[in-house]
Amino acid sequence: MQGEHSLISGKSSTGLTQSNQPRMNIVATLLFIAPTLLGIALSVLAENPVGVIAGAIIGLLLAMSPKIAKQWERAVVLRLGKYTGLKGPGLFWIVPFIDTITVYVDQRTITTNFAAEQTLTADTVPVNVDAVLFWMVYDPEKAALEVQNYAQAVSWAAQTALRDIIGRTSLTDLLRGREKIEDDLQSLIDERTTPWGVTVQSVEMRDVVIPEALQDAMSREAQAAREKQARIILGQAEVEIATLFHEAAKSYHDNPTALHLRAMNMLYEGLKEKGAMMIVPSTAVESMGMGGLLGAAALRQRQLSEGGEEEPQKTT
Repeated sequence: MQGEHSLISGKSSTGLTQSNQPRMNIVATLLFIAPTLLGIALSVLAENPVGVIAGAIIGLLLAMSPKIAKQWERAVVLRLGKYTGLKGPGLFWIVPFIDTITVYVDQRTITTNFAAEQTLTADTVPVNVDAVLFWMVYDPEKAALEVQNYAQAVSWAAQTALRDIIGRTSLTDLLRGREKIEDDLQSLIDERTTPWGVTVQSVEMRDVVIPEALQDAMSREAQAAREKQARIILGQAEVEIATLFHEAAKSYHDNPTALHLRAMNMLYEGLKEKGAMMIVPSTAVESMGMGGLLGAAALRQRQLSEGGEEEPQKTT
C-alpha cells in the first residue's frame, strides 16, 4: 500500500489544473485599475464617495471576464452548469457569474510512475515491478466530461493493467521478454483510457525485483549451466583432436621418414630449454627408432650440465 499512496500523491502535476488556482492576468488587472481610478477622480470632483464604490464594482466585474490559457492548455467552460466549449490558448473572455472554468487541461506528454508490489507471476513467484507511463490528452472534452479525474484514473488503470500482465506471465518471460510485455501493457492501458480522451504513447519497465533467495538459486543454476557448457565444449575439442590424430596416424603409417622427422622435431621442442626433461613411452622408442636419438640427446644434456657449451672453434 505504500507504493499506492505514493502513486496517488504525485498526481498534482499530471496535466489537470483546477480553475481555482491563482493565475496572473495583466489584462484583468488593467481592467480593474482603470474604472477604479476613474471612480476616484469622479469622487474627488463631485466630493462624493459613490464614484469610488461604483468604479471598484465595475472594475471587479470587468476583471472577471478576461482569462488566459497557456499554449499547451485548453480551458473547459460551463455556462450555468452546461458545457459550452473549449477556450484557449491565449486570451479569451467569459461572462462573469454565468460562465465558469472548471479545469485547464494540459495536452503535453505526461510521465507517470506506477508500480506493482508483491505480485505473483504465472509460476507463483512474487515480484516487484516499477514502470513509467508516457501519455497525453488528445481530446480535452472527453477528459473533462467522461471521467472525474482523468490523471488519477490513468494511474489506477496502469497499475491494474501491470498486475494483470504480471499474473499471466512467467518469471522467465518477464525477465527476458520486456519489449513484448511493454507492448502488451501499452495496448491494454490504451484500450482502457481511449474512452477518456487519453492516449498512451509508450510504457517502459524500469526494474524487476525478485526475492533474494530466488536470486541465489538462479545464480547457482546459471553457474551450473555455464560449467555444463564448458565441459561439453571440452569434450567436443577432445573428439576433434582425436579425429585429427587418427588422420595423422594414417599419414605416418606408410611414411617412416615423416615419422622420424616428427620424432626429431618432438625432441628438439623438448630440449630447446636447458634442463628440460622428457618422458617417452618405451613403445615409441621401439616403433619410431628413437633409441639413438635419445642417447645423443642424453649425452648432450650431460655435457651441458657438466661444463656448459663451448663455442665451436673455426678451422681455416
